[in-house]
Amino acid sequence: MLRVASLNINGIRAGQRRGFGPWLAGRGCDVVGLQEVRCPVAALPADAFGDYHLTYDAGALKGRNGVAVLTRERPEAVRTWSGSALLRQPGALTTELTPAPVGVLARGLHEFAAQGRYLEVDLAGVPVTLASVYVPKGGLPAHLQRPGRMREAPDGGARYERKMRFLAAFERQVRRARRAARARGREYVLVGDLNIAHTRFDVVNWRRNQRSEGFLPSEREWLDGLIGPRRLVDVVRRLHPEVDGPYSWWSWLGESFTNDAGWRIDYQLATPGLARRAVAAGTDRDPAADRRISDHAPVVVDYAL
Repeated sequence: MLRVASLNINGIRAGQRRGFGPWLAGRGCDVVGLQEVRCPVAALPADAFGDYHLTYDAGALKGRNGVAVLTRERPEAVRTWSGSALLRQPGALTTELTPAPVGVLARGLHEFAAQGRYLEVDLAGVPVTLASVYVPKGGLPAHLQRPGRMREAPDGGARYERKMRFLAAFERQVRRARRAARARGREYVLVGDLNIAHTRFDVVNWRRNQRSEGFLPSEREWLDGLIGPRRLVDVVRRLHPEVDGPYSWWSWLGESFTNDAGWRIDYQLATPGLARRAVAAGTDRDPAADRRISDHAPVVVDYAL
């Protein structure tokens, strides 16, 4: 059995204070993909990752982004868009910088290459390549922006256009990564925070949210193109078809968590051969609002390998 988890930790130092360590020690995961680690390498908590090997791309944006993969064994290979990654052995205080070239980047990705948004590893002992991704949050297109009715200042659609540029380039890169994994005799699974709810089952009040960032028709259409029976399979949705949720993100504000008024924006997307081997999938929803590790919940899948 291969147990894979994905979690937007929303800052590893804050997550550690909120209970990430006990969750990691007790959940029995073989692999954990993390997003928004948001920590300089020198400030990584020494005891945050337990008995796991840490592979990390912090990115160049101070206090933002950062993706990591935790594995029981040292990965056989590592690839990032920046061309390097940081490796740390369990219990070690020093961190090793290793070359991690991903090859030729897809057109349009160079803008995002140094931001700490994508990291992939070839797992040791099983024929699987796993990638952790953090997609930009985005914003509203210009024609939907209404001053005074937005939490953020209107930007003329700049954040929305940036996200759409990322998505267009990322789809090309995922296609390359999936085919390259197959050429190495490996399945491919993409885990992480896509910042998009795909269908009406993935967000509360879906009719009202069709004009909200993260559930815009253009974003959902992009995800339609990424997912398919011969491309990548939404593993959680395959095992939980046409039911509300299980949600993976709830706002810190108000009673969203208590009322389960959430969004499913965190995914495990696997090649068909691996997806067929998924036997259990869901989110580890925290027991109470005041005991939350993050504003996201871990998405956990068991694969019968």
